[in-house]
Amino acid sequence: MASRSKKVRDKVVLAYSGGLDTSVAIRWLQQKYDLEVIAVSINVGQPGDLQEAVDRAVEIGAVQAYAIDATDDFVKDYIGPSLKANALYMGTYPLATAIARPLIAKIMVDIAKKEGAKYIAHGCTAKGNDQVRFDVSIAALDPELKIIAPMREWVMTREDEIEYARQNDVPIKVKKECPYSTDENIWGRSCECGILEDAMAEPPKDAYEWTVDPEDAPDSPEYVDVHFRKGVPVGLDKKKRMPLTDIVKKLNQLGGEHGCGRVDHIEDRLVGIKSREIYECPAAVILINAHRDLEKMVLTKDLFSYKRGVEQRFSELAYDGLWFSPLAEALMAFVDKTQEFVEGTVRVKLYKGSATVVGRSSPHSLYDTGLATYADGDHFDHRSAEGFIYVWGLPLRTVAKAQKK
Repeated sequence: MASRSKKVRDKVVLAYSGGLDTSVAIRWLQQKYDLEVIAVSINVGQPGDLQEAVDRAVEIGAVQAYAIDATDDFVKDYIGPSLKANALYMGTYPLATAIARPLIAKIMVDIAKKEGAKYIAHGCTAKGNDQVRFDVSIAALDPELKIIAPMREWVMTREDEIEYARQNDVPIKVKKECPYSTDENIWGRSCECGILEDAMAEPPKDAYEWTVDPEDAPDSPEYVDVHFRKGVPVGLDKKKRMPLTDIVKKLNQLGGEHGCGRVDHIEDRLVGIKSREIYECPAAVILINAHRDLEKMVLTKDLFSYKRGVEQRFSELAYDGLWFSPLAEALMAFVDKTQEFVEGTVRVKLYKGSATVVGRSSPHSLYDTGLATYADGDHFDHRSAEGFIYVWGLPLRTVAKAQKK
């Protein structure tokens, strides 16, 4: 009698953090969909042991597990373009979590192609922005891949998940439940939920981890010189050449010591909900402040003004999960063109929660002391002012005469 051939199961690539949700998801995907699970843990500068996470994934039952350090790629290909665009969603949030999602999606799609997987799974909830960012990015990169979001399907509380793990022999580390929902990478830390949902409540001290309370920051300021070339930071202080990853890490440390980079605001989520968000992003705040100030010195008035609108639209696209859209790609090309002469040094003063630009210089500066000064050396032609004002005000003068009744 011929033996029956063993059934070949389809594969799913799971974005695996090592936490409770995604650990339970490994077994749930096996039981619910009869899939072979490939766990992928990706480092974009967050704390935690990646190897420990993938070892746990294999122990739970994943047929394959990847630990990928993508920090440098994140800094170069996602933080760099965002910084050149001074990307701040609603003029406030430096998009730390938002711009990490397209990179994670890209890596997962690459692994799905390599492994011949038909599905990608993630642990996002139905109320947040990340589900949209993952789903849309995956669809843009490979529309044939199917997406599974276990937390949009199952109806389990945290306690239910712990009980599910116990009944199904899922080894998990149950930590004391944090009162907040947090996310971290090298560009920033986000914190929400708990008492923070009361929009009138001042954030408790334990909501912050990266930054000291400005009241407790040093009483003396610290100055840091940031060196730029083509819109990208290339060095700090006397070190004129440093990897961008090292610059971001150093400024996170310095800014955190001085209480810089705290953001508390009401945010419009993509799904239509307003939420109260707390962010810590010392390096992002310092670098965006410095970069924009240098642009004021080297860009023409009309280009600087027009770029502000491009920055806002780019920030919205990044926040809304449309990093891989044709419009985002076109806007990045425009921004890159504007950065050709954004070169120079910006001095930033860190003091009691503030990051204030106090000096700047550039070999391409449009600031001419001879035109700006009121002292000796003034070479502005004062006699031309009267004729300029006449021509500039001519339209208003014409309107006033025509409409005078």
